[in-house]
Amino acid sequence: MFPSPPPNLPPDPVTPVPLPPVHRIAVPGTVALAVLLAGLSMLGPFSIDAYLPAFPNIQADLRATPIEVQQTLTAYMLAFAGMVLWHGALSDAFGRRNVILCALVVFMVGTFGCAASHSVHYLWVFRIMQGISAGAGVVVGRAIIRDLFADAAAARLLSLVTMIFTIAPAIAPILGGWIVTFFDWRAIFLSLLGYSVALLVYCWRRLPETLPLEKRQPFNPRFLWSSYRDIFSSPLFHMKAGISAFNFAGLFLYITAAPVMLPKLMGLGPSQFGWLFIPSVSGIFMGALAANRIAGKMSFVRQIGIGFGALLGAALVNVLYHSFFPPALPWTFVPMFFYCFGMSIIAPGATLLALDLFPHIRGTVASCQSFAVTLLGALVAGVIAPFLSHSVLWLAVGQLAFAVAALGLWIASRLYRRALARGPRI
Repeated sequence: MFPSPPPNLPPDPVTPVPLPPVHRIAVPGTVALAVLLAGLSMLGPFSIDAYLPAFPNIQADLRATPIEVQQTLTAYMLAFAGMVLWHGALSDAFGRRNVILCALVVFMVGTFGCAASHSVHYLWVFRIMQGISAGAGVVVGRAIIRDLFADAAAARLLSLVTMIFTIAPAIAPILGGWIVTFFDWRAIFLSLLGYSVALLVYCWRRLPETLPLEKRQPFNPRFLWSSYRDIFSSPLFHMKAGISAFNFAGLFLYITAAPVMLPKLMGLGPSQFGWLFIPSVSGIFMGALAANRIAGKMSFVRQIGIGFGALLGAALVNVLYHSFFPPALPWTFVPMFFYCFGMSIIAPGATLLALDLFPHIRGTVASCQSFAVTLLGALVAGVIAPFLSHSVLWLAVGQLAFAVAALGLWIASRLYRRALARGPRI
């Protein structure tokens, strides 16, 4: 007998829900809210991409080995993955606004510590502090969007946030390369500290509370165990969360391999990391723009199918090119645009389909979804990227494997839902 799907609750309104007087702060308009949530989401890519060009400088200044410097990224990713599992549950219990404000304070302390570190071991510790706090904006931001909007409106806002968010991975490695060229690697973290202070002030003044007191869930072991058990025992959740996780892993494989791949295999310097990042973020931006325009005009199923067509085609072309030709500019990085374009078209639908499996604990679902993405990202950064980064062809094969795995999960989720709809087998 097949398990029963989660209960269907009445759909949320498409227009913003009137907020209760928990915090007397005016709800920003759609664009302003998108800018705010995108700004919070940018903490993650700024924390990762901006300091990648500074790896050799950090290694020399702190007298560390290349592996020890690489582990500063792994420590951040593992901390991010572990804590991102709790941001949503905390926001379901204590409110969206409170969790984001507290996370920003912790992030500021960790960022200042990174700038002041005098050994790689201290840098590990403060990178962990950054990791446990940087994910709050992504997780809680999704819950805020779903608190206020439904269906096509939520998809449009998610894609708008993604469009604005793409500024960060586009400029982060370029800014990091400039800063480390003219100043010092510590100036990268000091710049990030200034950004987080500005975010804290803006959120204190403008971030609304979207979860009323009567809709908050208890923060106790029994309820938390029940919530996480229901989510992680749901095959549909694993399938739908895995779609975004494996698609992102195909991109993150290149990002984490960049400190080795770009200088050693492509002969590029710290200020030339844009060769990888600009096509990638351009694809994310254009895909989000397309998703924004088609939201409500076609089903999520068709939208996701279009995205997989672009994504798989790009990954396959990438493998075929590097099977017969050596790495070369710009052809090595052209497929990244189309891969990220497809990934960005898939993301809003896959995200909302996962969130709507458990509408009463959306914050917790968003946490679990981000946990899956980040845990796989940590595995990519710590194991898979170092193993494959010696060859551009092997990186392309790895990306294709992740894309095929994501497609397999999407097909499996469709078949599983059809089986549930047919009812139990006698």
